[in-house]
Amino acid sequence: MNRKLFRPSLIEPKESYAPRQGQGSSPSQSAATAPRKKPVPPEQTFAESFYFVKQMQARTAVAVILTDGEVLRGILEWYDRDCIKLTRIGNPNVLVYKHAIKYIYKDGEEAALGGATG
Repeated sequence: MNRKLFRPSLIEPKESYAPRQGQGSSPSQSAATAPRKKPVPPEQTFAESFYFVKQMQARTAVAVILTDGEVLRGILEWYDRDCIKLTRIGNPNVLVYKHAIKYIYKDGEEAALGGATG
């Protein structure tokens, strides 16, 4: 397979550049020749929703660590924009506000997270 090296002439592009707006061009000309900006990233990625739905469907036991350090263990039963519902065995079910949650992980993964087992 033959590959040809393409080397653009550096003289041609300098002549074809449009002057900047501050150099005497009109605003309509600079808008048409201005490079396009990167698109704004989406406001929401839905990663949280995907994670919650996956854990609910698999009925995975999770540990919820609250901002005050308390640990709640149970199965994620339901969620909405502001809170989650944990179904617990041997304890009452609980509705937890998301702003009170520090993080969530699958129950039994303490060793993988570097935490002490005991």
